[in-house]
Amino acid sequence: MKKVVVIGAGVGGLTAAAVLARAGADVTVLEAHVVPGGCASTYYYQGYRFDAGATLAAGFYPGGPMDLVAKAVDITDWGAHAANPALDVVLPDGRRITRWTDERRWQETAQQFGKPGERFWCWQEKTSDAMWGLALQLPPWPPQSLCQAGTLVKHVLSWLGGDLHRSSPRFAIDAFSSVGLHLRNVPDHLRQFVDAQLLISAQATSQRTNALYGASALDLPRKGVVHLEGGMGRIAQELTAAVRRSSGTVLFRQEVKRIILERGRPVAVETKRGDTFPAELVLANLTPWNLRLLLGEDATPVLRNIAAQPDRGWGAFMLYVGFDASILPAENQLHVQVIRRMPLGEGNSVFLSISPEWDTVRAPAGQRTMTISTHTELLPWWDLYARDQTAYQGHKGEYTTRVLEAAEIAFPGLRDAARLVLPGTPLTFQRFTHRQMGWVGGFPQTSLFASIPPRILPGLWMVGDSIFPGQSTAAVALGGLRVAQDVLRQMERKS
Repeated sequence: MKKVVVIGAGVGGLTAAAVLARAGADVTVLEAHVVPGGCASTYYYQGYRFDAGATLAAGFYPGGPMDLVAKAVDITDWGAHAANPALDVVLPDGRRITRWTDERRWQETAQQFGKPGERFWCWQEKTSDAMWGLALQLPPWPPQSLCQAGTLVKHVLSWLGGDLHRSSPRFAIDAFSSVGLHLRNVPDHLRQFVDAQLLISAQATSQRTNALYGASALDLPRKGVVHLEGGMGRIAQELTAAVRRSSGTVLFRQEVKRIILERGRPVAVETKRGDTFPAELVLANLTPWNLRLLLGEDATPVLRNIAAQPDRGWGAFMLYVGFDASILPAENQLHVQVIRRMPLGEGNSVFLSISPEWDTVRAPAGQRTMTISTHTELLPWWDLYARDQTAYQGHKGEYTTRVLEAAEIAFPGLRDAARLVLPGTPLTFQRFTHRQMGWVGGFPQTSLFASIPPRILPGLWMVGDSIFPGQSTAAVALGGLRVAQDVLRQMERKS
């Protein structure tokens, strides 16, 4: 059996680990934290269970990414409860847009955007259906060998033959265009709506997000959103159990110190506790910067050519709130995005996610939890902390006030009802997730042709939100599944 070490128990790493373990590999997962999930974990504090980062669970529909993963590793129950609608978006002018999963009701809602809006959503849905149809075939991207290039061509030719829309000139143009090309002459509130949605799902607004990526990212609510029993961490918990059912090992409090190479191939992984784990294959569920640090002078040109620290993408300012549920209206959405005209910081929106009433393990009786996030730049927080920690704490307090004020637009009385408010900056995120500088969400999805290849070195692969198809738990899980299948195919060819 091949000895496989997976660094990081995020969703991508655990998915790949579970698939490889089920195929008979000797798999060990090493996680620095005390719980699995990384950015999609759930943590415990003073009787509350908070989603640490990711809060929107999608891709669980039949034939979708999480369904494919479940079938691949024999997960029978994700603890998922369908949500319809998926979320509400509160625009700066006060109007509230409900993102329905139900097709008829969403079409009725989309009429608020007028004829230009109807044309935009028609394009988005057709394009997304085509792109997800291709992605679910798990084609290699970017191809890293002639064999993979041949496999990709076969997938694309088969895919193009299924729908004339896919082979149209418009589709080819979209491969090199932004979503903004389809938002000309549309109402301001439609552009605001789309920009806010894309900033969450693609880490860029419509003027920069690639059209094909953007259409797919906007589609996750339409395909269906679920609430998970116990929080987002349920995904990682089920995947951890799947690894262990196949005799794999998942170890916590094992932060990796370095990857040991011989003749350009990994042979072992060493942790900060002084343990060494022999490996014939290593899968790194890490950011490119974290992997670069572990490789040191052995880092590949792909990794050396990225900036010394994250200069593309975002961090997050987070608030974790335990509050008296009596302030909630009788009917309220559990996911709400609030967009403001004035910037909250570097962004102009907050995303709020509330624990369901039926999920009683998430908070004490009569209370609920809320995770609130907004985009923020990384370097200013680190520079301020290094320069003046008192000013850093003051800045954190200012952000807390502004974010709570924005949240109260959706839920008046939240500040008075709060029993616990925990702020988190990029420094906090790095401390708990070990992601370099607290970088979250992956690279902004501005180009189809800027993906980091998953195979870094012979025997060393990368999974997570830095490889295709990018961010969201559904996409990361799909990427982990694809990498695991590529690894298994290579094993078969060499056996």
